[in-house]
Amino acid sequence: MKINGNFNNLQESYLFLDIANKTKDFQKTHPEASIIRMGIGDVTLPLPKACVKAMEKASIEMGIKESFKGYGEYEGYEFLRKAITDYYKEHGVQFSIDEIFVSDGAKSDLGNILDIFDKDNIVLVPDPVYPVYVDTNIMAGREVVFADANENNGFLPLPDSGKKVDIIYICSPNNPTGAVYSRKSLKAWVDYANRQDAVILFDSAYEAFIDDSKLPHSIFEIEGARTCAIEFCSFSKMAGFTGTRCGYTAISKELVRQGKRLADLWLRRQSTKYNGTPYIIQRGAEAVFTPEGREQINENISYYKHNCAVIGEALSSKNISFFGGKNSPYIWLKCPGGMKSWDFFDYLLESCNIVGTPGSGFGRNGEGYFRLTGFGSAENTQLAAERIIKTL
Repeated sequence: MKINGNFNNLQESYLFLDIANKTKDFQKTHPEASIIRMGIGDVTLPLPKACVKAMEKASIEMGIKESFKGYGEYEGYEFLRKAITDYYKEHGVQFSIDEIFVSDGAKSDLGNILDIFDKDNIVLVPDPVYPVYVDTNIMAGREVVFADANENNGFLPLPDSGKKVDIIYICSPNNPTGAVYSRKSLKAWVDYANRQDAVILFDSAYEAFIDDSKLPHSIFEIEGARTCAIEFCSFSKMAGFTGTRCGYTAISKELVRQGKRLADLWLRRQSTKYNGTPYIIQRGAEAVFTPEGREQINENISYYKHNCAVIGEALSSKNISFFGGKNSPYIWLKCPGGMKSWDFFDYLLESCNIVGTPGSGFGRNGEGYFRLTGFGSAENTQLAAERIIKTL
């Protein structure tokens, strides 16, 4: 018996586990400290009432013989897939319901989608980057190369026409930097992927935070994307489903490689390894798209974006440069005084009792930067801003 030796090529522990452990150690030695957590991108507001109401109703249905549901469709229930296709229409994107696949979240799908690709494919990810993109490919033994995201390109790298890759990760709005691709820039990536016969894995988990009408919410707003892209989205940040778990993946029937529709391969994979998202959860997700649900969700998103504005004002008052925070729930700041990321983590924890995320945890280009989130409570965010102004 042999274990998967590719796990030996991973970093010893996951970034957010390191943060949790360091915070726990600090609490032990400073039990009086009032720590404000602004590191992990977890939401703090409760689920929208429309979603709770829908799940309560669905729960009752599950206790009645006539309305009880057992195994559902592997792709997700038709009522939710229909609601998702209607949502896409708002951005000028047409999908049939059999091109939508419901799951328990974008993170799972972004890792699981790799089952349909050969391990010999070369993978391109931006640096800095969400660690899951890199780690899941290392686990499978794929070669990973990086596209430099930095201040000079606004943390939005464009394709290198001289580089041949097979799988391309794009996250927009970006985690961790908060940067958002324009239509023109995404068009460059779509054209590049189609020329290379590559596939773009487009993570749009934060698209609901975009309020600039000039910026695309979906890669499928770009001509040519249907033949080269797969899109992953989640209800976690859009509607607070981080503890409820629901997301979806969109794959056009026009996306074909080696004579096979990738949508068919994904369905085959899901029907073999995944039993589907619970009916109760899918009813809650359906309520996201109702007028009542949309209103409540927009209120929550505005709340988090206001938090970002509060942090941004505090940083600006101390002449600390930062990115994001406008069409994204993340603030990506430059560590003051040329500090290293983990040094600034320790400094912020010890002097302000604030927990953030060191940029170096997102890759080489993240060194010297730091991520804060707007997902905390308004009270804690205001307190954090006051501590930053007083201390930094």
